Amino acid sequence: MRISMKRMMLVLVMACYMPTLGLANEDDPKAVVASTVQSIIDVLEARTDKDKITDEDRESIRKVVAGKFDYREMSRRSVGKPWKKMTPEKQAEFTELFRQVLEYSYGNQLAGYHGQKVVFEDAEFKKDKARVKGAVIDDTKTIPMEYRLHQTPTGWQVYDIKVEGVSMITTFRKDFKSIIKKKKIDGLMATLQQKIDKLKAKG
Repeated sequence: MRISMKRMMLVLVMACYMPTLGLANEDDPKAVVASTVQSIIDVLEARTDKDKITDEDRESIRKVVAGKFDYREMSRRSVGKPWKKMTPEKQAEFTELFRQVLEYSYGNQLAGYHGQKVVFEDAEFKKDKARVKGAVIDDTKTIPMEYRLHQTPTGWQVYDIKVEGVSMITTFRKDFKSIIKKKKIDGLMATLQQKIDKLKAKG
């Protein structure tokens, strides 16, 4: 499977780790996003080896991932219409594979963090949804980004991220659609598992 979003690197990975933090105002998507990103940066800056992510680093990041990244909704949107034909058990299994793909595909890229600055604008609201615009800034370029969140019974959760105008969910949906057409849902799930296994092997 080809994930054609190389420039998402740091932006996407940080967005993928959305914990509930005591310092964040759960009614303010910007505060949740900003405090979460800072929490991830703290882990990265505490590394002994600044050029790689260890299992301990990964576990530290994973511990703060708790209920703020809506993997099920992202899975549903990425699969599209075939989602409705999947059993609840199959949906749950797919959601877990999708979570691992995000964690290992983009989590491995966290090793590329070397002090880039991340800034955010105030959240914009529309009914039960919100978006938080921002940017990753370093010495040579500024990469615009946008977090899409929706309100759930447990608080604000991210369901899509745009980087330089490119939607993560739209990109996944295009990739998944071609695989589903050839191999059905089971084939897509097998492809995701193979990708996860390869990424785990790389460390």
